[in-house]
Amino acid sequence: MVSFQRKKGFQELKSVSEALELVMRVCGSKNLGCERVSSKESCCRVLENDVVSKIDVPPYDRAAVDGFALRSCETFSAGPSNPAFFKLKGTIEAGSHAGEIGEGECYEVYTGAPIPKGADAVVMLEDCEVERDYVKVKRSAPKFANISLKGEDIRAGEVVIRRGEFLRPWHIGVLASIGEESVIVRRKPRVAVFSTGEELTEVDVARMVSGKIIDSTRPMVVGALREIGCEVVDRGILPDDFDRISAELMELSKGADLIVTIGGTSMGGKDLLPEILKTRFSLIFHGLAVKPGKPTGFGVVEGVPVLMLPGYPVSALVGFESLAVPLLYAWAGRKPPKREKVRAIMTRSVASTPGVRHFLRVTLVRREDGLFADPIALTGSGLLSSITKADGLVIIKEDLEGLEEGSEVEVELLRGDY
Repeated sequence: MVSFQRKKGFQELKSVSEALELVMRVCGSKNLGCERVSSKESCCRVLENDVVSKIDVPPYDRAAVDGFALRSCETFSAGPSNPAFFKLKGTIEAGSHAGEIGEGECYEVYTGAPIPKGADAVVMLEDCEVERDYVKVKRSAPKFANISLKGEDIRAGEVVIRRGEFLRPWHIGVLASIGEESVIVRRKPRVAVFSTGEELTEVDVARMVSGKIIDSTRPMVVGALREIGCEVVDRGILPDDFDRISAELMELSKGADLIVTIGGTSMGGKDLLPEILKTRFSLIFHGLAVKPGKPTGFGVVEGVPVLMLPGYPVSALVGFESLAVPLLYAWAGRKPPKREKVRAIMTRSVASTPGVRHFLRVTLVRREDGLFADPIALTGSGLLSSITKADGLVIIKEDLEGLEEGSEVEVELLRGDY
């Protein structure tokens, strides 16, 4: 096992913007490639090519309501006191043969049924009366009344979904409507994740050993990656072993687009990852000017980017959202979604360090005199419950020296409607 002397303190802290610029410069333009998937399975994927419809939608003129299909010109003067009479030839249902009408004839049609040849309007059921084999029409109908015309929704040859579109459920419906069974989408990023630390154990309370800590940060990060749409390779917990971690990084670099490590990034004797990247691979930076989240780092192993996140949950979340989220969305050709923001009044003063971006968790309280932001955790990067209790985040920028009680701030909502 390799031994070494750790330096005291972080050599240089990068601002969020500086760190993100470095990350993007190293790997932001990565091309993930593409794959063909079933249209039914394409929701929440990014479309690689334009989708052009091969058919008209609807594929034929069809009834938009239940009623009677007839010639509009024969209803010109029809009204309650002067109804028009039509010979009823039969009924056409959706999916059945259209049929044909002549002068003074009609078909009963159901919504979605094909319009019979010779008809150019549908009179609604409630505007008619049926008397044996005849229909009494009590309202005139203009040409094409209550008819969905062929190609009214989509024309053959029309681009229905553009390249780069993030496919939503309604897009899947459109693909089905034009008979597109499969589409080409961008490949999901393959992200490998592991934690380091002798003190960590998996989620198994029944087998908890004194002195062990359940690894809650890794499941959180894995969930965040899957929420974005990544394919995750969860490698579990590794011991604090220089050679073992080095070998794992080397192995994961063969198949991953991104490696995310959790823990082992601070300045203690067992915080090995920065030194491993520095001595065996490539360390780009170590130390982020944020609170919490300072021990965040970034490097490269055999051409594969490695994001080093702190072990504490909230610190890891800050590093992940600051660097991983923009990177992964860039690979997908998308912009990260912006959280809804509200204005609120600080309930008390909060200090911050100049040159460091602070992420303040707050709860929101609405009173008669306005909306108020109440800090729930001024410190404690390991307090995961502070995120679940928080309604939003107040980001204290690097050029500020804290926030005064009574000052108005911008809150990024984590949940709720305010």
